[in-house]
Amino acid sequence: MVEKNTKKISSCFEDNINYMDGLLPVKQSFDIIKREVEVGGKDAVFYFIDGFIKDEIMLKLMDSFMGVTEDMMPEDASGFAKKYIPYVEVDVLGDFDQVVRNVLSGVSCLFINGYEAAIAIDSRTYPARGVEEPDKDKSLRGSRDGFVETIVFNTALMRRRIRDPHLVMEMTEAGQTSRTDIAICYMSDRVDQKLLENVKSRIENLKIDDMKMNQQTLAEELFKRKWFNPFPKFKYTERPDTAAACLLEGKVVILVDNSPAAMILPTSILDMIEEANDYYFPTITGAYLKISRAVITILTVFLTPVYLLFMQNPAWLPSMFEFTAVRDAINIPISLQFLILELSIDGLRLAALNTPSMLSTPLSVIAGLVLGEFAVQSGWFNSEVMLYMAFVAVANYTQPNFELGYALKFMRLLLLILTAVLDWIGFLAGCILILCFLAFNKTLSGRNYLNVKLN
Repeated sequence: MVEKNTKKISSCFEDNINYMDGLLPVKQSFDIIKREVEVGGKDAVFYFIDGFIKDEIMLKLMDSFMGVTEDMMPEDASGFAKKYIPYVEVDVLGDFDQVVRNVLSGVSCLFINGYEAAIAIDSRTYPARGVEEPDKDKSLRGSRDGFVETIVFNTALMRRRIRDPHLVMEMTEAGQTSRTDIAICYMSDRVDQKLLENVKSRIENLKIDDMKMNQQTLAEELFKRKWFNPFPKFKYTERPDTAAACLLEGKVVILVDNSPAAMILPTSILDMIEEANDYYFPTITGAYLKISRAVITILTVFLTPVYLLFMQNPAWLPSMFEFTAVRDAINIPISLQFLILELSIDGLRLAALNTPSMLSTPLSVIAGLVLGEFAVQSGWFNSEVMLYMAFVAVANYTQPNFELGYALKFMRLLLLILTAVLDWIGFLAGCILILCFLAFNKTLSGRNYLNVKLN
């Protein structure tokens, strides 16, 4: 919970300024600006953050203030804001906690001698990149815009799609130090009120110092999940059209400032493997895409463990699939080959993230040759093992959720190890464990991945 300073602003101008100078490191921080001016014959002080202010707007405001004479000054701050501030977003603040929070968020705050309040002028502008399609969550036919790191831009992208007064976006904050903005978005006439109250209560009662990892910090604090269950509790999307569709379905969308993605809840395993392309095509095509993605997702988990099970029990292999058996000499156990390749693929993935773009293509070709033709010729791996692992590595990208991809990978590793050690008994035990992970993965809404309500 963020500690609040409830001290009220007094009519003594010197006390207000001295108190603000004590709260804000005006002299130590170069970007916290204290601008002393004179308005209507009275002393006044602006507090604002350099880099957040639109210079043109502030110049026009200062020019307007210069035309106010002493006999024109109203009796209170509200009257001054109504008459002499020609700007849209203006508020009157009565305590120092509100003032400090607004100043550190980029809002300009004006203190005028004799007024028992400060005037907040929201003329800020955020450093932000252009709105563009996310790299991970692409669509063949849909819109090409995506969320950015600025929360106000993200709410506007959804508001543009849903022009309904029932769309509510409540702003709150978390973190005693970071005071990170959080927007809770929902359709008031469609949302599950019990779920909504649960989410609000958890966010309001957060007791953390900062949210340096943005949504990940929020997710871990909202729901303490068991470390041994890798399946994600929340669905993430970088597409505003996907978030808007979820809002219309009655779900809650959470936006965190500085994060270009939205958290969606409640969720299930079927929600996790959905993507925008399923809805931008005709019904038959969309259904085919969903079914094919579900089948491929299942194959990514079971293909290599099932192959290992048949290679350990060749008599079980149907005659029509005898050609899949390993014919070459096996220098390293097949189970160990699969485990080594799993680690190697992750190593290549991590290397690709840190490879300069100008070198990514030639290094990918070299890595493909080394782990392909030469790896088989050297005797480390069999060609059949390389083939099935290549399919698994590529097919893992058919679903857009990164966390779910690694959860499926861990389930595959579990099956491989148990099958290698305990043969068919291990394979059966692994399948039961996977079902348990799914069935008992309770989410924030009180429902599990199989959408069965738990007590």
